Amino acid sequence: MADSSFDIVSKVERQEVDNALNQASKEISQRYDFRNVGASIEWSGEKILMQANSEDRVNAILDVFQSKLVKRGISLKALDAGEPQLSGKEYKIFATIQEGISQENAKKVAKMIRDEGPKGVKAQVQGDELRVSSKSRDDLQAVQQLIKGADLDFAVQFVNYR
Repeated sequence: MADSSFDIVSKVERQEVDNALNQASKEISQRYDFRNVGASIEWSGEKILMQANSEDRVNAILDVFQSKLVKRGISLKALDAGEPQLSGKEYKIFATIQEGISQENAKKVAKMIRDEGPKGVKAQVQGDELRVSSKSRDDLQAVQQLIKGADLDFAVQFVNYR
C-alpha cells in the first residue's frame, strides 16, 4: 500500500487581504472618529501603509484592519505589523503579510512531529513547505491535530491530502 501524505504550508490569499483592506478603508472613510485626521490605509508596494495624525488613531486603523482580516478567515499570525513611527506630523505603521514557512520554523515543526507524533510518520522540508507522509491516514490526522493544538508563531494550512 502506498504512503499517504499532506503538505503543511503557510499561504495567504492575496485577494482576501485586498478585500479586507478595501473594507477597512471604506469603514475608515465613513467613521466619525476618523474624520479630518488624515486617516488612511493602502498598499505601498508589497507593504500595507496605515497613517493618521496620532498614535492612538493609527493603532485604531490597525485594529479595524485586523478585524476585517479575521472576518475574511485570515489568521492574524500572517500579519506582521510594525510599531507606530512618527514621520513629520503623521504616525505611520507598515505591515507585511508573511507567507511561506522559514527553514528554522520548518525544522521545529518536523522535530515536533518526530518527538510527539505517532511512530512511522516522516516529515521532510521542501522549500517553504513541509511534506508529512505515513502509511496510516489515522496517523496523519493525529499529526494535523497535534499541529493545530501547537502554539506556532505562523499560520498553517494543510493541502494536497492524498
